[in-house]
Amino acid sequence: MNYHNRIFKVVTNSDNGNTSSETTFHYKQEGNILTSIYSGGSIVSGHLLGVVDDDGNIDMRYHHINRDGKIMTGVCKSRPEILEDGRIRLHEEWRWTNGDQSSGKSTLEEIL
Repeated sequence: MNYHNRIFKVVTNSDNGNTSSETTFHYKQEGNILTSIYSGGSIVSGHLLGVVDDDGNIDMRYHHINRDGKIMTGVCKSRPEILEDGRIRLHEEWRWTNGDQSSGKSTLEEIL
């Protein structure tokens, strides 16, 4: 699976997350290396770096600055699902690596 030039928006997120339906992720991929910039909602600017396996699962690390001016960092594992219309839905399990180090789940869907 290749995520290059795909755009995703958040559909659901745990209450302790910073992303929302206003957050947009712009993915780039070269080989199995994934990068993304993201912003929107409470996120001023964010970046992620990940590795994609043969099944399209992503093991990633992320960091961003939120509207409160805090730098937030975390880890995330993402599992793809192909929707009937061909778009990708990502099921994510994440954990903060700073702050309260809590964990959560989110769902992203590709925008065509």
